[in-house]
This record gives sequence, structure tokens and C-alpha cells, in this order.
Amino acid sequence: MRPFVKKPAMFTRFLRARKGSAAVEFALILPVMLLVYIGTMEASALISMDRKVQSVASSMGDLVSRTNTSLTRAQMRDFFSAASGIMTPYDASKVRQVVTAISVSSSGEAKVAWSREYVGGASDYTVGTQYPRDSAYPLPQAMIDIAKGHMVIAAEATYSYTPLYGIVFDQPVNLYRSGFYLPRFGGIITVP
Repeated sequence: MRPFVKKPAMFTRFLRARKGSAAVEFALILPVMLLVYIGTMEASALISMDRKVQSVASSMGDLVSRTNTSLTRAQMRDFFSAASGIMTPYDASKVRQVVTAISVSSSGEAKVAWSREYVGGASDYTVGTQYPRDSAYPLPQAMIDIAKGHMVIAAEATYSYTPLYGIVFDQPVNLYRSGFYLPRFGGIITVP
């Protein structure tokens, strides 16, 4: 029975021992700290990417709305390429940009005048988009009220963000931003 009596004494000594407790605590906390650290990096990269997508949409809309009356094909291509440059250092080939000119009648009916699309990495933009000519465009009512009898430039940018490490979340996040702009010179902007 003697060995049985010694066990409570060994257990008591074990509970009193403090050597190595910091290492055990660190080992317990390390996975949580790493998860928080990597999650913070992923979140900050996602927020940065979202800001870049917003900048692409607003820059493209602003450049087109500053045109006096007509844009050449080369100017449109340059505008799309410049907006894609905003995505640096991220991959600009995944950026999809759409610029649509909407004619708003004096009665408030919004119809597509023209629409152009560019997917980064392409050598040129495409004329056909999801907004066919003379189709209705869903403009917000506040924008219709401001633009009655004028043209509105709608700029959209989309990007599918893939997480850096895929540890915290591993599904792609689809980012979308848009903006509406009135032509600076008040006229009709045409493109080839």
C-alpha cells in the first residue's frame, strides 16, 4: 500500500510546480494568435482590394464624363487600361469594367444609349454588354430626378478576390462597385 500513498504527494508536487507553465500557456495561445494574425491580414487585403475596385469604377466614370462630345476607340481603350493600372500590385486581368451611357428623357425614362465592357488583359474592349442599346436601365430615382433630359454615365467594376492563404476563409469574394456621373459639358457623349 505504500506506493498508493505516495501518489497524492506526487500529484501535489506536480500542481505546485511552475517550471514550464509559460511554455504550456504559449502552446495553448499560439494557434489562436496565428489565426487572428492571418485573419487580420486577409481582412486588410480584402478591404484594400475593395477600395481599388471602387477607384477603378469611379476613375473610369470620371474620365468618360469629362469628354466633350465623342470618344475615339483608342481613348476608350486607354481609359480602360489606365483604370486597370489602379489595381497594381494585384492581378488586373480579373477586373471587369463596364461603362454605360444612359439617356434620361424629360419624363424620366432611362434607356441605354451605348455600353462598353473591358476585361483586364484583353487587347480591346467589347461593344456588347449585358445592357443592349435602347433597353431600360435601372437608375436610382434620385439620379433620374437630377438627370431628366440629359445623359448619365454609369461605371461598374467587378473583381473576384481569392484569399491569400485560404486559412480563415477559402471561398472567393465577389467585389462590385458602381457610380453614376453627369457629363461635365452637358452634351451627348458618343463612342464608336
